[in-house]
Amino acid sequence: MISMLPKTLSLYVHIPFCARKCNYCDFLSFNAEKELMDEYFDALEKEISKSAKEYKDRTVTTIFFGGGTPSFADEKRVCGLLQRIRDEFNVSADAEISIEVNPASAMRDKLVSYRAAGFNRLSIGCQSLSDDELKILGRLHSSSMFVETFNNARNAGFDNINVDVMSALPGQSLDSYGSTLKRVLELEPEHISAYSLIIEEGTPFYDMELDIPDEDTDRAMYHETKRILKEHGFHRYEISNYALGAGDDDAYECRHNKVYWQRGNYLGLGLGAASMVDNVRWSNIRDIGTYVKELADAESSFDKIRENVEELSVKAQMEEFMFLGLRLVRGVNVRQFKETFGKDISDVYGNVIDKYLGMGLLQYAGDEENYLSLTDEGLDVSNTVMADFLL
Repeated sequence: MISMLPKTLSLYVHIPFCARKCNYCDFLSFNAEKELMDEYFDALEKEISKSAKEYKDRTVTTIFFGGGTPSFADEKRVCGLLQRIRDEFNVSADAEISIEVNPASAMRDKLVSYRAAGFNRLSIGCQSLSDDELKILGRLHSSSMFVETFNNARNAGFDNINVDVMSALPGQSLDSYGSTLKRVLELEPEHISAYSLIIEEGTPFYDMELDIPDEDTDRAMYHETKRILKEHGFHRYEISNYALGAGDDDAYECRHNKVYWQRGNYLGLGLGAASMVDNVRWSNIRDIGTYVKELADAESSFDKIRENVEELSVKAQMEEFMFLGLRLVRGVNVRQFKETFGKDISDVYGNVIDKYLGMGLLQYAGDEENYLSLTDEGLDVSNTVMADFLL
């Protein structure tokens, strides 16, 4: 098979620590004492060094520090990890280098340090600008702290900032959600990620009685997002992601996340991080004690920290090509499908494509109609359509 992004690699760096887990969060994250955090960073630096030798033929085009809450950790350790990556990997001069921050821990000096270290894209977890809604979510910051963080980030030199917002929150009204969007837009970010709350088993919310907006209100919030952001010059390029500029201007689209949706090669570094390189998928172990122990052993192999290793079948690759690619508003590249798999897309998915073309949920678009994409109506019911592309 032909790799979709040959000889390139994206890096995800997992910082699993946070001050307190939010009520809706099901990510691998936890609080820890400084000693354990230092041991983790030491281990992560060793994983970076070992990985750099394994992928010395690759050019790193994007790096994303996520969590947890990377800004909860010591900025010297975080910036040290980025420097280690720069020293040992072949990092492209124009690489997109992102870091997630929480307003409760992203103090001005930290933001200045991140920018000086080479981070050039910031993602701020706002979620809401209603203090009551933030308290229900279990967030540690207030609306004023978010505004202060955003302004500090601008002053630190960040000119590519994403803001995360959430809809369908307990007690949230259509008006309060619209107010959050409009107040965020007053700050003029370059990117907005807008997600509807999903209550996952194992989270505090799962066992609570919550006043969740009904389905009609949730749907109204979804449409309000599209309307308000379009009015303010944002184009929607993925189901939940909006970037400033016209649709043919991808300057502020998140390059790192597009690697996932377009099945590029990505390497996850750190506890529980997921990877997919040359159609082989795996994840790192989730036990921090074992992770630290194995990487402290110079003779230990990657086999000791990797699990669920799977070489994807052609069938699985085709399925991912479709249901990940259709998340993008532009859709999947029909010509690329044939170049990658040696078959016309219609030979594999003709019946499904014809079904949804007839229903007005799919369309051929782009140059020479070379893209198969969801229509506006199709994006509204994307999960139903994408499920039909499982062979």
